[in-house]
Amino acid sequence: MEQETMTPTQRPVFKYEPPTEEKTGFPAQYYAGFWIRFMAYLIDLIVTTALSGILISPVFRLANWKMDSSFFAIYGALVTIVFLAYFIIMTKFWSQTLGKMIFGIRVISLKNDRLTWPTVIFREGALRFVTYIVWGLYIICAFTPKKQGIADLLESTAVVHEGYLKLDNNWQ
Repeated sequence: MEQETMTPTQRPVFKYEPPTEEKTGFPAQYYAGFWIRFMAYLIDLIVTTALSGILISPVFRLANWKMDSSFFAIYGALVTIVFLAYFIIMTKFWSQTLGKMIFGIRVISLKNDRLTWPTVIFREGALRFVTYIVWGLYIICAFTPKKQGIADLLESTAVVHEGYLKLDNNWQ
């Protein structure tokens, strides 16, 4: 509340200012649930597999090198780098991957207006790698109130339906 200036003979008058609503106050239907996120992830797996098949496999076949998919082999490490780079680049520049675009969902920051590089690299790089290894962690988003996964909880992000954001004047 803000006090107005007054003359010595007047009573103090206070202006009431209603509290401003935070960006995090979305209705529950804004948040994308487990199944739609899972389907988007399956499409992204197809895309990353195709990218690896186009960019990496021909080089290994032409050179007649062994295509071992373990993490400690060169081929497996390159496939993992393509996988992670796809998620990092797509999320940073478009806030969504091709799978998310198809289903009309996007990643937003609950703290900032835009996703920052550190947020995206940690969310889509380090934590995507962890959930790539341990698939069971991905299901956590089915049980949290804002349908957030481990990466979302640690980085204060959420995956929301794009259509609702377009209707909301605060997010246009």
